[in-house]
Amino acid sequence: MTILAPELVTGRWFNTPAPLSLAALRGTVVVLHAFQMLCPDCVAHGTPQAEKLHRMFAGNGAVAVLGLHAVFEHHAAMTEVALEAFIHEYRLTLPIAVDLLEDDGPIPQTMRRYGMRGTPTTIVIDRDGRVREHAFGQVDDLALGILVGSLIAAPVTGSVRGELVPDGCDEAGCRLTEEARP
Repeated sequence: MTILAPELVTGRWFNTPAPLSLAALRGTVVVLHAFQMLCPDCVAHGTPQAEKLHRMFAGNGAVAVLGLHAVFEHHAAMTEVALEAFIHEYRLTLPIAVDLLEDDGPIPQTMRRYGMRGTPTTIVIDRDGRVREHAFGQVDDLALGILVGSLIAAPVTGSVRGELVPDGCDEAGCRLTEEARP
């Protein structure tokens, strides 16, 4: 079963004139790259991969690549000011959002909603808003390209059986809506 992607819970956005939402991007393949500035694999592989993919598809309307700064450690060092400098130094042009922290712990809200295990995490969402890939660690460039290409070519169905309600998610998991039950 594929699940409907939970909406992002973000604060400040960089490299975009207005905040973005998955609901507004429905009809577009979305590649979400969750990272931290102090994560070696994010800096060496994940963030350059996301930037390259963003530049490849920028402006065509078929694919939106979003960065999500999901800080779950070293909070004092990874401020928005530091992130702004990081974006400038690495010449990142993809839209990047700051994942909002929970009031009761160090794990940001979007990271928790998606059940991310750490960074880097790559989440690919199809044009119907379904999560089609959820990968922790390095993702092979070719495999990611094949997946994105196949999702661009796939028809939009407009419905998802067994959709999960984003607001029905908590630490224990996500519950099916009554309407979606078989």
